[in-house]
Amino acid sequence: MHPALRPVHLLDQSAADELLPLCLQLGVSILGAGVFHGGPLAATKPSVNYPPLAPELAGRLDRLRALSRQYAVPLPAAALQFPLSHPVVPAVVVGARSPAEITEVAGYLDHEIPPAFWRALEADGLIRLASS
Repeated sequence: MHPALRPVHLLDQSAADELLPLCLQLGVSILGAGVFHGGPLAATKPSVNYPPLAPELAGRLDRLRALSRQYAVPLPAAALQFPLSHPVVPAVVVGARSPAEITEVAGYLDHEIPPAFWRALEADGLIRLASS
Protein backbone atom coordinates (compact mmCIF):
# COMPACT_ATOMS: atom_id res chain seq x y z
CA MET A 1 0.00 0.00 0.00
CA HIS A 2 1.27 3.46 -0.88
CA PRO A 3 2.15 5.28 2.37
CA ALA A 4 -0.27 8.11 1.60
CA LEU A 5 -3.18 5.66 1.19
CA ARG A 6 -3.56 4.74 4.82
CA PRO A 7 -7.05 4.11 6.13
CA VAL A 8 -8.87 6.31 8.56
CA HIS A 9 -11.94 4.36 9.59
CA LEU A 10 -13.24 2.36 12.50
CA LEU A 11 -11.53 -0.88 11.48
CA ASP A 12 -8.16 0.58 10.50
CA GLN A 13 -6.73 3.77 11.91
CA SER A 14 -3.18 3.30 10.67
CA ALA A 15 -3.08 6.88 9.36
CA ALA A 16 -3.59 8.30 12.85
CA ASP A 17 0.01 7.96 14.00
CA GLU A 18 1.91 9.66 11.19
CA LEU A 19 -0.18 10.77 8.21
CA LEU A 20 -2.90 12.75 9.99
CA PRO A 21 -0.49 14.61 12.29
CA LEU A 22 1.69 15.47 9.28
CA CYS A 23 -1.33 16.73 7.36
CA LEU A 24 -2.33 18.84 10.35
CA GLN A 25 1.19 20.25 10.63
CA LEU A 26 1.32 21.09 6.91
CA GLY A 27 -2.26 22.39 6.71
CA VAL A 28 -3.28 19.69 4.25
CA SER A 29 -6.81 18.30 4.16
CA ILE A 30 -7.69 14.78 3.04
CA LEU A 31 -10.93 13.15 2.01
CA GLY A 32 -12.03 10.11 3.98
CA ALA A 33 -12.76 7.30 1.55
CA GLY A 34 -13.55 3.69 2.25
CA VAL A 35 -15.19 4.62 5.54
CA PHE A 36 -17.39 1.52 5.35
CA HIS A 37 -14.34 -0.73 4.70
CA GLY A 38 -15.85 -1.94 1.47
CA GLY A 39 -19.19 -2.71 3.10
CA PRO A 40 -18.93 -4.42 6.49
CA LEU A 41 -19.21 -1.13 8.40
CA ALA A 42 -22.29 -0.16 6.38
CA ALA A 43 -24.14 -3.28 7.49
CA THR A 44 -25.77 -3.38 10.88
CA LYS A 45 -25.43 -7.17 11.07
CA PRO A 46 -23.13 -9.78 9.52
CA SER A 47 -23.61 -10.33 5.81
CA VAL A 48 -22.44 -12.97 3.37
CA ASN A 49 -22.21 -10.27 0.68
CA TYR A 50 -18.76 -9.12 1.80
CA PRO A 51 -15.45 -10.97 1.60
CA PRO A 52 -14.33 -12.45 4.92
CA LEU A 53 -12.27 -10.15 7.12
CA ALA A 54 -8.96 -11.07 8.68
CA PRO A 55 -9.62 -12.58 12.14
CA GLU A 56 -8.39 -9.50 14.04
CA LEU A 57 -10.64 -7.21 11.97
CA ALA A 58 -13.59 -9.57 12.32
CA GLY A 59 -13.16 -9.42 16.10
CA ARG A 60 -13.04 -5.61 16.00
CA LEU A 61 -16.17 -5.56 13.86
CA ASP A 62 -17.99 -7.82 16.32
CA ARG A 63 -17.06 -5.50 19.21
CA LEU A 64 -18.09 -2.43 17.20
CA ARG A 65 -21.45 -4.00 16.44
CA ALA A 66 -21.99 -4.95 20.08
CA LEU A 67 -21.25 -1.44 21.32
CA SER A 68 -23.37 0.06 18.56
CA ARG A 69 -26.32 -2.05 19.73
CA GLN A 70 -25.64 -1.23 23.39
CA TYR A 71 -25.69 2.52 22.71
CA ALA A 72 -28.40 2.39 20.00
CA VAL A 73 -26.01 3.90 17.46
CA PRO A 74 -26.28 2.68 13.88
CA LEU A 75 -22.84 1.37 12.98
CA PRO A 76 -22.94 3.10 9.57
CA ALA A 77 -23.52 6.45 11.35
CA ALA A 78 -20.47 5.89 13.55
CA ALA A 79 -18.40 4.74 10.57
CA LEU A 80 -19.36 7.83 8.61
CA GLN A 81 -18.86 10.34 11.42
CA PHE A 82 -15.64 8.92 12.90
CA PRO A 83 -13.20 10.15 10.22
CA LEU A 84 -14.90 13.54 10.22
CA SER A 85 -13.91 13.99 13.86
CA HIS A 86 -10.31 14.67 12.77
CA PRO A 87 -9.61 18.28 11.77
CA VAL A 88 -7.84 17.34 8.51
CA VAL A 89 -10.82 15.31 7.24
CA PRO A 90 -13.47 17.83 6.10
CA ALA A 91 -15.46 15.33 4.03
CA VAL A 92 -15.95 11.65 3.30
CA VAL A 93 -16.67 9.93 0.01
CA VAL A 94 -19.19 7.11 -0.12
CA GLY A 95 -20.72 5.14 -2.93
CA ALA A 96 -24.42 4.83 -3.50
CA ARG A 97 -26.49 2.71 -5.84
CA SER A 98 -29.69 4.71 -5.56
CA PRO A 99 -31.14 8.03 -4.43
CA ALA A 100 -32.51 6.18 -1.38
CA GLU A 101 -28.97 5.24 -0.32
CA ILE A 102 -27.88 8.87 -0.63
CA THR A 103 -30.77 9.90 1.62
CA GLU A 104 -29.88 7.12 4.07
CA VAL A 105 -26.23 8.18 4.27
CA ALA A 106 -27.23 11.82 4.74
CA GLY A 107 -29.36 10.70 7.68
CA TYR A 108 -26.34 8.98 9.22
CA LEU A 109 -24.46 12.26 9.07
CA ASP A 110 -27.20 13.90 11.13
CA HIS A 111 -27.59 11.03 13.61
CA GLU A 112 -26.61 12.27 17.05
CA ILE A 113 -24.05 9.96 18.62
CA PRO A 114 -23.66 10.24 22.39
CA PRO A 115 -20.16 11.03 23.69
CA ALA A 116 -20.45 7.95 25.93
CA PHE A 117 -20.43 5.76 22.80
CA TRP A 118 -17.09 7.19 21.64
CA ARG A 119 -15.68 6.81 25.16
CA ALA A 120 -16.83 3.16 25.21
CA LEU A 121 -15.04 2.54 21.89
CA GLU A 122 -11.92 4.11 23.34
CA ALA A 123 -12.17 2.08 26.56
CA ASP A 124 -12.41 -1.09 24.44
CA GLY A 125 -9.29 -0.08 22.50
CA LEU A 126 -11.20 0.39 19.25
CA ILE A 127 -10.36 4.09 18.78
CA ARG A 128 -8.24 6.81 20.33
CA LEU A 129 -10.00 10.04 21.07
CA ALA A 130 -8.29 13.28 20.06
CA SER A 131 -7.97 14.31 23.69
CA SER A 132 -6.08 11.10 24.54
